[in-house]
Amino acid sequence: MTYCVAIDLDDGLVFASDSRTNAGVDQVSTYSKMHTFEVEGQRMFVVLTAGNLATTQAVVHRLKRDMEDNAEESLATVERLPDAAEYLGRLNREETEKHSEALSRSGMQAEATMIIGGQIAGDAPGIYLIYPQGNYITTSQQTRFLQIGESKYGKPILDRIIEHDTALGDAARCALVSIDSTIRSNLTVGPPIEVLVYERGTIAFDHYLCMEADDEYLRSLTQAWDTNIKRAFTDLPRFDWEGTHGRKQRGTRVSRGSSKSGGKAASTKASTSKAKKPRR
Repeated sequence: MTYCVAIDLDDGLVFASDSRTNAGVDQVSTYSKMHTFEVEGQRMFVVLTAGNLATTQAVVHRLKRDMEDNAEESLATVERLPDAAEYLGRLNREETEKHSEALSRSGMQAEATMIIGGQIAGDAPGIYLIYPQGNYITTSQQTRFLQIGESKYGKPILDRIIEHDTALGDAARCALVSIDSTIRSNLTVGPPIEVLVYERGTIAFDHYLCMEADDEYLRSLTQAWDTNIKRAFTDLPRFDWEGTHGRKQRGTRVSRGSSKSGGKAASTKASTSKAKKPRR
């Protein structure tokens, strides 16, 4: 499994992904899930992949081959970003269908999901999520990010922080915290972590990082997040009953063997019967 996230902002785009591939407890490998494609000064694309590794590698290979062979349709020739999403969706569907029947007999799936984002000169930047069936979705004013893979653990921080006008640096840190939260909760997600920040209108890959588990910045970010989230938790408002020692508690407390309705009478009756001698 994996986890990838892409964020669409007023100032540009942010991409982040882990690099762990898991095919069982004894088959854990490292593969990059972030792939870049560029026609210098004209267009740039980033593709994030999740799902069956063979399928994603086959799709990425076809993307590269079509560009190198000057194919009629490729990332170098599509006119708009939706056309790029349509093209990638078709390749993904074709590669999935090639092996899905054989793999299903072995209890495996050939499906893969992908995110493609970038900018073509003259158009606005954007990101699209590609489903195994070939269809796709994009962002909206209310939803500024897209996720694939193990998305549930990292979504809450994105929901709370990301807005259309969030600064690129803040969004990149948010993406890293999102991945860190996922790593804490799911062993199938892990470093190296790749981050690419694209500034709107530059048509270039300006800011790229690949961080191992012992990366100094990643370690300091994780420690700062842990410290501050614990501090925020301890600063949450207290309940009324916390810190009001000696205050009368609601409800009725009944001690064993002492009842208002019959505790004393029962005790007297028991002692009387004990003293009374039985008739002969």
